[in-house]
Amino acid sequence: MTTTAERSNQIHQGRNVKRFREMLGLKQEALALELGEDWSQKRISLLEAKEVIEPELLSKIAQALKVPEEAIKNFDEQAAVTYFNTFNDNSFSNSNGTFHANYCTFNPIDKWLEVIEENKKLYERLLDSEREKVDILKQALQKG
Repeated sequence: MTTTAERSNQIHQGRNVKRFREMLGLKQEALALELGEDWSQKRISLLEAKEVIEPELLSKIAQALKVPEEAIKNFDEQAAVTYFNTFNDNSFSNSNGTFHANYCTFNPIDKWLEVIEENKKLYERLLDSEREKVDILKQALQKG
């Protein structure tokens, strides 16, 4: 079991800044603009290579990214991957880890054709109804 000190040594704050920046869809230039005029794309690149970032600077970056400082300090990608890999969704795998697909018990094309046929019948009934209306109107005009 790893201790908190060991865990904090594994976390690369610069890489976490990069991950959050990318998740937010920001380019390095955009983050540099948010941080001020003394920042550039190259400086952001150098920052993202740093394992530990000074607390004041980390606070400023967190504000620019609109994420909590603690998120940048504590995000551990390997722990997140391990966490999500512990879930077992039976719809995708069984105890052996093999994939199970759900198969339709009907042919979707046949169902689609059935719907088309139903639409044809509805249109035919609608057309018959319109023909009856026209006949009734013709008879009314002939009488009148």
